[in-house]
Amino acid sequence: LLPTRSEALQLLKDANCASHVLRHCRAVATVAVRIAQEISEQGNNVDIDLVEAGALLHDIGRGVTHSVDHGVAGVVIAQSFGLAPSLIRIIERHIGSGIDSREARRLGLPFKNYLPKSLEEKIVTYADKLIEGAREVGYEEAFHKFQQELGGFLGSKAIARFQQLHTELSRLRGVS
Repeated sequence: LLPTRSEALQLLKDANCASHVLRHCRAVATVAVRIAQEISEQGNNVDIDLVEAGALLHDIGRGVTHSVDHGVAGVVIAQSFGLAPSLIRIIERHIGSGIDSREARRLGLPFKNYLPKSLEEKIVTYADKLIEGAREVGYEEAFHKFQQELGGFLGSKAIARFQQLHTELSRLRGVS
């Protein structure tokens, strides 16, 4: 199942997500859809509906926890709602700039890679970092915040992954 925008917002409410989480998810969706449209306009194949649904639901696990494991919690909730596997992977893999299996172990998550693979997963992961609360920020501000908040804990590999996401998606968007 790939929910519409209104259905996705209702699912967030059904999952007990607070209003500030809904505002954040709507803001991430706005940025993610814009990025997806720009990528599409450059002749690249991207599922804009999946990007929107994924961006709206990426933090559905925050109805249960605000810890780093909200992606894992979100998978359980998304599965209970019968959501599409491609959408569930976005929810699972959006944390940080993706988390590898070693980082997952250190964070107390199930031992596996949580690295975004599909273009849609990468777009949502990246757009999430460009939203501070419900406010859009530029890449430089997002990068600085990411470095401060996650860089010391996850290390230079996570910072490099964020830079790689930015570079890859900028190239696909035709932005230098």
